[in-house]
Amino acid sequence: MAEPIPIRIPVREILPWAIFIALLAVVLLYFVGAEEGATSLISGHYVHEYVHDARHLLGFPCH
Repeated sequence: MAEPIPIRIPVREILPWAIFIALLAVVLLYFVGAEEGATSLISGHYVHEYVHDARHLLGFPCH
């Protein structure tokens, strides 16, 4: 029986997606973890209230 040959995926094809996913994760982490108070980019508490339960689930203190 012939052994399967693994498919090679060049790093050049993975790197843009890895950077995009890492940037998306950092933005999401900012909005869940730090979007309130002095570091707030969006005025009001709309973003904070939208991600409030996620903050508690991930262990971020918020009140």
